[in-house]
Amino acid sequence: MVIAIDGPAGAGKSTVARGVADALGFTYLDSGAMYRSLALAALRAGLDLDDGEELGRAARGLEFGFDRTTVRLGGEDVSEAIREPQVTAAASRVSVHPPVRDAMVALQRELIDNGRYVAEGRDIGTVVSPRASLKVFLTASEAERARRRAAESGEAVEAVLAAQRERDDRDRRREHGALRPAPEAVELDTTGLAIDDVVARVVELARDQGAA
Repeated sequence: MVIAIDGPAGAGKSTVARGVADALGFTYLDSGAMYRSLALAALRAGLDLDDGEELGRAARGLEFGFDRTTVRLGGEDVSEAIREPQVTAAASRVSVHPPVRDAMVALQRELIDNGRYVAEGRDIGTVVSPRASLKVFLTASEAERARRRAAESGEAVEAVLAAQRERDDRDRRREHGALRPAPEAVELDTTGLAIDDVVARVVELARDQGAA
C-alpha cells in the first residue's frame, strides 16, 4: 500500500511525508534523496553528469537505507551531504536521464511493493506508483518555497529563488517523469499553513479514502 506525495521543491513534501508516515505507522520513502545520493556519488567519482548511460550504471549499483531521519548510501550516513547546494544542482541534472530514471524507478518499486509506504517525490503518483491508494500533490507560492529552502540551506533567498525557477522549468519540461499532478491527485496549497495542519489533512484523506 502506498500513499504518494508529490510536488515541487520547497512545497513541504519531505516534512509532511515523514509526519504522515509517523501518524499512520507507515515507512517513509524519500525518492528525492535517492537522486541526491546518486548525484553525490557521481560528484565524488568525477562522473560526467551529462552521460546518462554511465550514470544509469552507477545508479543500479547503489545501496540505499532509510529511516525517519537518516539516509544511508552504502552504509554511510549522507543525510547532510546530499543537501549541499552543489549536490542539489547535480541531482536535478542527473535525474533527467532515462537510464537513471529507469534504474531509480525499479529500485523504488522494489521497495514499496513490499510494505506500507508514504513515498514522496516528483513522480511517485504518475510514474513510480500510478496505482497508489492516495495521491497528494503539495504546492506553495514561489516566494514561500524559496524562503523555506533558504532557511534550510543558509543561502540568500534571492539566489534560491533564481535556482528554483530554473529547476522548476527543467523539471516540468523533462521528457521522462515530468513534474505534474496525477489526474486523480488531491492538490493542497501549503502556503502559510503549519506542517501539523497539512499532515492532519493528509492523514484525514488517507483514512477517508481507505488508504490507512
